[in-house]
Amino acid sequence: MKRSYSLRLRLTLIILLPLLLVAGLAGVWQLNNARSTASDVFDRSLQSAALAVTNDVALSGGDALVANTRKILSDTSGGRVYYHVYAPDGVIVAGYATPPVGIPTSADGGLSPVYFNGEYLGREVRGYRMRTRMQVDGFSGVFTTTVWQDVSIRAAFVQDLTLRSLSVISSIILSLALIVWFGIRIGLWPLSDLQQAIDLRSGEDLKPIRRPVPVEVQGIVQTLNRLLGQVTEVMATQNEFISNAAHQLRNPIAGVLALAEAVRSAKSEDAMRERAEDLVNAVKDTSLLAQKLLTYERAKAIDQTSLKEAFSVNKLLDPLVSEYRNRFPPDVEIIWTPAPEDVRITGDRTMIREAVSNLIDNAFRHGGPELDTITVGFERLGPDLSITIADNGVGLTPDQIRTARMRFGQVSENSGGSGLGLPIVERVAERHGGRLELKDQNPGLVVRMIISVGTCAAASQPADFTPTQLSAAHPE
Repeated sequence: MKRSYSLRLRLTLIILLPLLLVAGLAGVWQLNNARSTASDVFDRSLQSAALAVTNDVALSGGDALVANTRKILSDTSGGRVYYHVYAPDGVIVAGYATPPVGIPTSADGGLSPVYFNGEYLGREVRGYRMRTRMQVDGFSGVFTTTVWQDVSIRAAFVQDLTLRSLSVISSIILSLALIVWFGIRIGLWPLSDLQQAIDLRSGEDLKPIRRPVPVEVQGIVQTLNRLLGQVTEVMATQNEFISNAAHQLRNPIAGVLALAEAVRSAKSEDAMRERAEDLVNAVKDTSLLAQKLLTYERAKAIDQTSLKEAFSVNKLLDPLVSEYRNRFPPDVEIIWTPAPEDVRITGDRTMIREAVSNLIDNAFRHGGPELDTITVGFERLGPDLSITIADNGVGLTPDQIRTARMRFGQVSENSGGSGLGLPIVERVAERHGGRLELKDQNPGLVVRMIISVGTCAAASQPADFTPTQLSAAHPE
């Protein structure tokens, strides 16, 4: 299992690691800068010492150095400076008799000053040599002044300067780390508040979270609220299904039990057969009701995955119409003419077939004794598709239409059925982005299930395609 780290630690590392990298680069830069600064400062100090010695030698003839010069030589930039002065003839005028090794010579006798690195008594030194034309005790010419100092003093100075800089940088980084660590903790308090809000939710309370949250987690809260809403809807649907099933199946099951008891207690074989026939019919009605309940729940549960099936409308309706022709009595005719140029749609093929089946079944069940024709067709309504079932039966009044569209609605006490046919069709239409329309045409009823353009694939009907063309002839 992949190890998970706290958000606080992640944010701290994300902020501090780049800062540590910057601090490291700054430390390297500071080290190089300290070396450059130290070299410049020490070289200028050697130059000042050389000028002071040369000036005192010229004034005193090499006999004595003034107090300020001796102070410069004793502690220039934190260390002693050694010196000597040579006359034009090579005779030492003042200073230390033993010179450092590595003093450069000027072949052309130029007067330009020069810095050099050498060795003095086994120690590495940095020196400065200058040549000055002057007169000392009657001797005139070019006098050479050389000063030098141990390099270790420079190294100690650079080390001290670097350590001070690193100490300051480290203190800043440490302070910043503490500020970030505790600052992130304070900044994450809204998440703790959000956690408390989530902890308050339960199976009985799935209301959306309304607490103010930072912009960065608003998307999470919106997604969570959407999920809570979906769970609430699913739970409500389940509760509704259980309530509907319990309500609708209670009486039929009680009737089945009563008939079963009547069969068992029948006093004659004829009475037993009669009651057994009633029992079979009651079981069929109960089975049909259970099937309708499950279909209604299935229609409410249509998801985006099941809406991606592409199929032909002709190939969907052809076998369905043939099935009902074989089922209906000969005096009821179903008129259906397949379209010469087919239409393909994308959706839930099974539920659309179930919806059309319910519409045909309703037309037959509730058409009344005058019913003799049921017309099945489909047409393009602009970008939408309409599957139409029309009959010439008794029709429905506006009040009866409203009742029929209600779940378990019965337009009359003797109408039969489950009262779920039209609600199933309406739910299927809604899940496909469409709607259900009912219109009394006197005689009969016209029912249209309209599927939105979002579920229709490319079609190829001619521009003058109408339902009349679909129902113009009975197929052989």
